[in-house]
Amino acid sequence: MPTLLKYLGLVAIVTGLGACGSSGGGSASSNAINFSSSSSSSSSAAIVPIATKALLGEQLFSDANLSLSGRQACATCHNPEHGFIDNRLDANGDVSAVSLGDDGFSLGDRNTPSAAYAFLSPAFSMGSHARFNSQQPDYSGFVGGQFWDGRAADLTAQAAGPLVNPIEMGMPDEASVIARVQENAVYVASLKALYGATVFDKTETAYNAITDSLGAFEKTPALSPFDSKYDKSLRGEYRYDPLSKAAAGKALFFSQQFVNCATCHQLRPNSNKQEVFTSFEYHNIGVPVNTAARAINGKGDTFIDEGLALNPAVTAADAKAGTRGKFKVPTLRNIAVTAPYMHNGVFRNLSTVVQFYDHYLTDSIHTTNPETGKPWADPEVAQNISDTELKDGNKMSAKDVEDLVCFLRTLTDARYEALMPAIGYDCEGF
Repeated sequence: MPTLLKYLGLVAIVTGLGACGSSGGGSASSNAINFSSSSSSSSSAAIVPIATKALLGEQLFSDANLSLSGRQACATCHNPEHGFIDNRLDANGDVSAVSLGDDGFSLGDRNTPSAAYAFLSPAFSMGSHARFNSQQPDYSGFVGGQFWDGRAADLTAQAAGPLVNPIEMGMPDEASVIARVQENAVYVASLKALYGATVFDKTETAYNAITDSLGAFEKTPALSPFDSKYDKSLRGEYRYDPLSKAAAGKALFFSQQFVNCATCHQLRPNSNKQEVFTSFEYHNIGVPVNTAARAINGKGDTFIDEGLALNPAVTAADAKAGTRGKFKVPTLRNIAVTAPYMHNGVFRNLSTVVQFYDHYLTDSIHTTNPETGKPWADPEVAQNISDTELKDGNKMSAKDVEDLVCFLRTLTDARYEALMPAIGYDCEGF
């Protein structure tokens, strides 16, 4: 049963869906999402349109027939059963840092971000906002958008990209996507019912309707349930043991003086209800090149990912220079189950990420990358590093790192708690 139907507890409202393939997170999690076209469906049962844009979007989200090969769906790289990330394994048996394309051999260069809670990102713009629980001044600069560089203003624009990207879903053009959709009689009836009888008269209108419905699905509670232990604690449904590592980590996270996590990972003041755990700001935090990914994706040794500077909306020469190497601050929700980390997936463990941030502080004990045993590698882009934010706060002890990791694990949606990896110490007890 599709994710949204499971979440809402609804019964199926579409007759004959077996002819066009059922979606369902189980297929996505097994990476064997296969859908047959409904063009051959000629049953006598009346075609019943899907009732809402969100439900239609959910079906499209998990339909591999929208890719050139018919093997890859949106849900392949945003698995609903695994935090809406691409949890496919690489040759070493680890979750791949970059995603495999529909052609079966092309690899991207950035880690696929989770689609969960993505709808909360504002439209890409230049703006300013207050910071909370921070010693830093208010932020002014680019904010929001979708993708790591914000190049899609909103979810509808984001959904439009991967379908026709040659190394993602591989469809040659928008008309080809529409043709695949039209193979499915239920989709045709639904789009006409939801967007008007003339929806297929123009390519632009039809494609916008398809991507709009995908965006509608991504705005549903199925992707943003706000039911983690942290959320439940705000509603009185869960209590942090005051002596636990998780409670200590929470205190550290929201402190103004000890660590500076909240500077970039807190958006809402005071109550913290429905906190997004990202400010949607853009920063260069000195992330090194993922040499392992570059070795297999063909980018070569000289390629540099300039991040925000590649966003077409950043046009002025001086603005481009000042945005090289900056990426959008990601949400920390479900962070414990969405490894690997950073925009290029260079770090595999959450504790490594915490230590990486701490290594910028004077006299930090975290001078080496625990995953390599070597000193931290140089930044891919050495300009525009957010030194002011990175060097704020006190250096962390090994216990502080454990405490923060324990708190971050409590930001996991209830349905994904069983996916959290073992870390070797007790977060809930003391």
